[in-house]
Amino acid sequence: MPNLLALRRLALALVATAGCAGAASPFDAAAPTDLASPSDAVPTSDAASPSDASPADAAVDAAPLVDRPPPPDGSLPAADSSFVFPEDADDDRDASPLVQARPYAAHVPPSYRDGVAMPLVVLLHGYAITPSQIEAYFNFVPLSDAHGFLLATPGGLVDQTGNPFWNATDACHDVFHTGVDDVAYLTAVVDDMSARFAVDPRRIYFAGHSTGGFMSHRMACDRADRVAAIASLAGANWADAARCAPSAPVAVLQVHGDGDAVIQYEGGITPMGPYPSALATVGVWGARNRCSGDAALALAPIDLEPTLAGPETDRLQWRGCAADVELWTIHGGTHGPTFDRRWGEAVWAFFAAHPKP
Repeated sequence: MPNLLALRRLALALVATAGCAGAASPFDAAAPTDLASPSDAVPTSDAASPSDASPADAAVDAAPLVDRPPPPDGSLPAADSSFVFPEDADDDRDASPLVQARPYAAHVPPSYRDGVAMPLVVLLHGYAITPSQIEAYFNFVPLSDAHGFLLATPGGLVDQTGNPFWNATDACHDVFHTGVDDVAYLTAVVDDMSARFAVDPRRIYFAGHSTGGFMSHRMACDRADRVAAIASLAGANWADAARCAPSAPVAVLQVHGDGDAVIQYEGGITPMGPYPSALATVGVWGARNRCSGDAALALAPIDLEPTLAGPETDRLQWRGCAADVELWTIHGGTHGPTFDRRWGEAVWAFFAAHPKP
C-alpha cells in the first residue's frame, strides 16, 4: 500500500510551483518535510460571533480526526470503490467518444445506493500535475467517504512537453494550439458519471488548483446550467470579463494566498496573457450573480494553513447575491499552501450549502 503521507508530500512539492503552461516548472521544488497528514493536526476552534458563523466554521470544528473514515456501518470501504472509466465499466453502456479518448478516475463512497441521488464533485489538477497527485493534495477521497459524494478526477490533455493542461482562459490555455475543447470534455465526464450513477443534478461542483482553478471558473462561465458551485485555489477568471457570460448564477469560492509568486494574488501575466487579481475575479462574479454593490461582509477568519500562525485566512462575502460569492485570502500563503483535513472540510461545507435552486 502506498505511503499516503509520502504521496501528499510529493503532491505538495509539485503543486507548489505549478502554474499555467509555460509559466513555471513544478519539478524545481524540493519535497517539504513538514507537511502534516490529515490525522497529524488537530484543529483549533476559531472564535466567531453567531452573526459571523458560516457552514465552514462548523465543518472545521466538527471535522473527523481520522484520515479515511469508515462508513457508517463500521465496515471497511469496498476494494472496488475507485474506478477508471470507461475501462472499469462492467456493462456495455456506450461512453462518449471524448471519454473513450480520455478516461477519468472516479471514487464512489461506501454509502452510495443505486437510485439515491448523490452530489458530484469534479476535481481538476494544475499544470503538469496528475489526477492522483491533486487528489493526494486536496485529500478528497476520505471526504467523499465521510460526507457521501461522488468524486471524478479527470486529466487534461498532455502537451508537447509531456505535461497535462487545461484549455481554460485567455491566460491559461492551449499553448500548442491543439484545439482541445475542455468544456465539452468535462461536460462529457459529468454526463458519463450521471449515466453510471444517481447524480443529483442540483449538486454538481467543480474544484481545482492553479490551472484547474482557471478551468473551474471556465466551467462556471460556460456551463452555469449544470454547475452549482466552484472552489478555485490559486486560479482566476478571464482577464476579458466579457467572455464570462453565465446563463445562471453559480456560487463561487475563490481561495488565494497573498504570497503566491506563481499566480499572483494582485494579478499578473503568464506567457499566454494577463489574468485578473483575486479581488477582480470575484468582483466579476459579484456582478454576474447580481450582488447588491461591491460592499462585502467580513466573516470571521479561519485557520486553514497549519504552518502559518492562525487564524490566517480572511474571508469576504458579497452581499445580496443570487448565488454566494466569497474570497478567502490566506495571508502568507504560497501557490501550494500546506493543508490538513480542515481544507477539504471547509470546501465541502461551502459546496453543501450551495445547491442549485
